[in-house]
Amino acid sequence: MNNNKSRPITFGLIVGNRGFFPDHLAKSGREDMIAAIEKAGYAVLTVGVEETKFGAIESRNESAVCADLFKRRRDEIDGIIVTLPNFGEERAIADALRQANLDVPVLVQATPDTPGLMTIRDRRDSFCGKMSACNNLKQYGIPYSLTTLHTEAPDSDLFRKDIAWFAAVCRVVRGLRRIRIGAIGARPSAFNTVRYSEKLLEASGISVEPIDLSEILGRIVRMKDSEAEAKLAAIKKYVSTDQVPAEALMKMAKLGTVIDTWMEQTQVSISAIQCWTSLEEFFGVVPCTVMSMMSENLMSSACEVDICGVIGMHALQLASETPSALLDWNNNYGDDPDKAVCFHCSNLPKTFFKSVKMDFQQIIAGTVGRENTYGTCEGLVKASPMSFARFSTNDLEGSIDGYVGEGEFTDDPLTTFGGAGVVKIPHLQTLLRFICENGFEHHVAANMSTVASAVQEATGHYLGWNVAIHE
Repeated sequence: MNNNKSRPITFGLIVGNRGFFPDHLAKSGREDMIAAIEKAGYAVLTVGVEETKFGAIESRNESAVCADLFKRRRDEIDGIIVTLPNFGEERAIADALRQANLDVPVLVQATPDTPGLMTIRDRRDSFCGKMSACNNLKQYGIPYSLTTLHTEAPDSDLFRKDIAWFAAVCRVVRGLRRIRIGAIGARPSAFNTVRYSEKLLEASGISVEPIDLSEILGRIVRMKDSEAEAKLAAIKKYVSTDQVPAEALMKMAKLGTVIDTWMEQTQVSISAIQCWTSLEEFFGVVPCTVMSMMSENLMSSACEVDICGVIGMHALQLASETPSALLDWNNNYGDDPDKAVCFHCSNLPKTFFKSVKMDFQQIIAGTVGRENTYGTCEGLVKASPMSFARFSTNDLEGSIDGYVGEGEFTDDPLTTFGGAGVVKIPHLQTLLRFICENGFEHHVAANMSTVASAVQEATGHYLGWNVAIHE
């Protein structure tokens, strides 16, 4: 089951024009931008050349035509690109966005002038017009994003990267608004660190659907082995289970089947699950492999009912369209101040590992017995670029706070158990001080990508969270 696949991104396009600048540039600029968007693999919606002059927006009436189109197709539009092939009529752009009222990310692009084509016939003045457009958007209270350089040609490599970045921003905004998270079980009493405010999350469009662990276990008791055969086969296909008793595997299969069914029935997309140590003591397995499979399938799942932790996982996954993990900032790595060991016991998605096998959970086994702790995914994390994120509800201030950044998983040697990897992050000690000074949790979401900037832009700029980026 995967009810969390991203649908393709569709951009609304607004082409700016101002009549006493060369308006033939609006015609060619519109064509160039549509070609650039489609070449990058995205869909585009914009007014037709038969509806407004060159399909651009200059007058208030043309703004209304554009806004009407966007309102009719609002469920399809994930973000809006404003392109300025010449100076552009800044009021018309702002009016179209205000009237459409889509509340989606907006990217403002301006096409550069070319030396030698600066006569009255060909000069663009988009360099200047972009400032006026942004000034009006700021006055209208419409948030917007900017390209890397002040002016970029639609067919340039840099704009191609910027449009991919903006698509990631749009996926995060779209994916976090109106997301439903399953809280499976109660927060373990030893983990005050994962407390959170449902009300603050609800204010950002994030809903939490709880279910008591007794309901999950009760449904398992009523389940026949035959009802879990498909999940059992999937588990055996997913990870090496040679050392695991058949009874433990069937318990995992039933647990996974019940959770999958409940998530589908309640339209829950991601989850956070109680583990320590109720499932081990009263059911006899750890949920790690079941959770790993969900995260691998882009349905992020976090330990210890860490709802804010799974939001971080989901944000990174939306931006990169690849699986995320939840890790502990766990150990120093020798005396290198920019390296640390990130660890969990573990439910990391299979994508993260050099190689992986199912085993028992060595920490809990000392308390509840080895036979009750099978189901971990054990192995070393492979070398890769890495983005990280952590969000937290700040109940005292009524805000959602967070931080994001980038580093890398290294190939440094490590002898341990569970799922673990060495990370290298520039100025790591500064980050660790920031985490401790601001009271952030010991859990951090990680993804094998470089998407921190997109996640920060989406959550900080468009969702209004207080999110710092570690430079």
